[in-house]
Amino acid sequence: MHSLDSEQSRHYRVIADAIAFIRTHAQEQPGLDTVAGAVHMSSFHLQRVFTEWAGISPKRFLQFLTKEYAKARLAASADVLSVAEAVGLSSPSRLHDLMVTCEALTPGEIKAGGRGVTLGYGFAPSPFGPVLAAWTARGVCHFAFCTDAPARMVDDLTREWPGASMDRNDAEAARLLARIFPRTPTRGTLHLVLTGTNFQIKVWQALVHTELGEVISYRELARRAGVPAASRAVGNALAANRIGFLIPCHRVIRETGIVGPYRWGNERKLAMLGWEASMTAREGVAP
Repeated sequence: MHSLDSEQSRHYRVIADAIAFIRTHAQEQPGLDTVAGAVHMSSFHLQRVFTEWAGISPKRFLQFLTKEYAKARLAASADVLSVAEAVGLSSPSRLHDLMVTCEALTPGEIKAGGRGVTLGYGFAPSPFGPVLAAWTARGVCHFAFCTDAPARMVDDLTREWPGASMDRNDAEAARLLARIFPRTPTRGTLHLVLTGTNFQIKVWQALVHTELGEVISYRELARRAGVPAASRAVGNALAANRIGFLIPCHRVIRETGIVGPYRWGNERKLAMLGWEASMTAREGVAP
């Protein structure tokens, strides 16, 4: 998996380690020198890594991860009109102008387990570490950050699609990741194929319509999904999501400003939130 060790992924590992250290030592409010020492870097080098990865300084990036900032974003999100009825994803950031659409598999298709379907899959680097992505002729059906051995992740994917013909293609996965995380402003569309219950589909579709840099509460997500009394069940739907980032469950946090759990790790969730806030800040859009 040497090809997955891109500069972006190496930078992400440093960012994640720095976030983990800061969370552990939050009461001490460690400065840049202390954080740099914890990740075995000079302050200058850590500053450069943050700037190359997020486009802003570590100090400003970390301001985006505070509970106070999170609560302010929740309040701002509650003040705007719901975009749940909008079509696709209309991001305020030119750096991520990707229209995401989705469709659900029918119960019959789910029962067939992919029989007669060719499932392409592959590993590729991303700004948040290596990803296992999978797709059919209809669209992307799996997008998981690597938190386990590659072979076990493929085994899990195979169990999800037991009847499918598996075709590994890392080059195609890399092309897909380049569309999702373009280096330069790029317009495009991406279609998702969802496997879940009717309730889960409602929640995931509501999430697709959130904006880059936006955070919402579980209660607000339940309202947007048309199930206002089911905020607890919404959490279970998020835990079942197997299409990370594109179905942005990382944007859902607790009303107290605490980030809360994430299928692929809390440090990764915080890194994503800070990265998106950084992008909108650099674009001049109030994050």
